[in-house]
Parts: sequence; structure tokens; C-alpha cells
Amino acid sequence: MLHGETVQSPLPMDLPWWQPDHFIFFGVLYVVIGILGAGMAYCAIKAWMDSKKDTAVH
Repeated sequence: MLHGETVQSPLPMDLPWWQPDHFIFFGVLYVVIGILGAGMAYCAIKAWMDSKKDTAVH
């Protein structure tokens, strides 16, 4: 990607990481998405483990 071009894709390999505004915005975006994904994965695994534990008691 050349200086002055617009972002064609939000994929990490397509971003102009040399531009500070893109680096900050997409860096924070990917951190937030990662935290939300980890939280959802934790809740899904915990719910699955809890449901598995509850069925074994009956």
C-alpha cells in the first residue's frame, strides 16, 4: 500500500502500519475484539462445563 491510499481491507496484512493514526485505531480495535472474543469463549466454555457437571448429578 502506498502513502495516501485508502484502506481497502481491515485485515492486518493490508493496513498501512507506518501511519500512526491507522496503527492506533486498528491496534485498539484488534485488542478490544480480542478481549471480547476471549470473554465470550470463556463464558461458552464455562456454560458447557457447568451444564456437563449438572447433568452428571441427576
